[in-house]
Amino acid sequence: MSESAAGSGLGPSMIDVAGLRLSDEDRAALMNPSVGGLILFSRNYQSRDQLRALCDEVRSLPREPLLLAVDHEGGRVQRFREGFTRVPPMRPLGEQYLADDGAACAQAQHWGEVIGSELAEFDIDLCFAPVLDRDCGISGVIGDRAFSDDTAAVAALAGAFRSGLRRHGMASTGKHFPGHGAVDSHTELPVDERALAEIRESCLQPFAALIRDGLESIMMAHVLYPRVDALPASLSSRWIQDILRSELGFAGALFCDDLSMNGALVVADPVERLQAALSAGCDMVPVCNDRPTVDRLLAAGPWTLDADAQARLRALRRPIS
Repeated sequence: MSESAAGSGLGPSMIDVAGLRLSDEDRAALMNPSVGGLILFSRNYQSRDQLRALCDEVRSLPREPLLLAVDHEGGRVQRFREGFTRVPPMRPLGEQYLADDGAACAQAQHWGEVIGSELAEFDIDLCFAPVLDRDCGISGVIGDRAFSDDTAAVAALAGAFRSGLRRHGMASTGKHFPGHGAVDSHTELPVDERALAEIRESCLQPFAALIRDGLESIMMAHVLYPRVDALPASLSSRWIQDILRSELGFAGALFCDDLSMNGALVVADPVERLQAALSAGCDMVPVCNDRPTVDRLLAAGPWTLDADAQARLRALRRPIS
């Protein structure tokens, strides 16, 4: 597809690129009207100058600006390290909160400010944080990425972290709604057998608190709650439309978790999987580390978003400084 043929709006797909700069293949994919975002990984970073050049390349594409994102929580999940402040995992802040909640919240805000200020230098819109999952001691994929096992501590610390991001114009993405299970969804589908009433009283509370405070976006979990719905939360209109949108009143942008994770393979065909995520109510769907699947999805398009979804996504862009 020629660059001039690209649509002017944002598509629902968030894709990745292979290297330190854009290839012709990358440019063609990013110009596709089904694409609305780019997520960066460690392989896309060599130095600050290189990252600036890569982000400038992306911003120079002759289309509506893409959402530019990176997983940059701190601890194990920090894609850019050399030349960036090493941000610690969030779990020690939860321990500090028990002794001095004010100091812990101030430190959480500080780390939000550090991340927001450093990523803002490269015009990156989202760091896909904070983690709102509880650290229950049973999920290796979450672990010390979570602030605490106490819902009040998670809500307070995540709120302070979000305040720090906002000081530098960066929106937040609370993840992973409605709360991650005990199995790594990168490798298999976690199954959480709890009833909805129990989930409401525990895992939903941090999400509800930040939604009341204006949380801009949320990422869904590839977790199956069979006593609530037969589909994983990421593909479930019950979780998205009935509980998140209607019950909790969330009005922001909604991301599916990576559609290439094995936790999403309950729908085997990738085209049907993308359609299921969009039909359930996701606004943007990352598809990472699998260019053949990206190519197949783009060939099956164009995939479009309605005006409301486009507006929710556009609201996540950092303001032009």
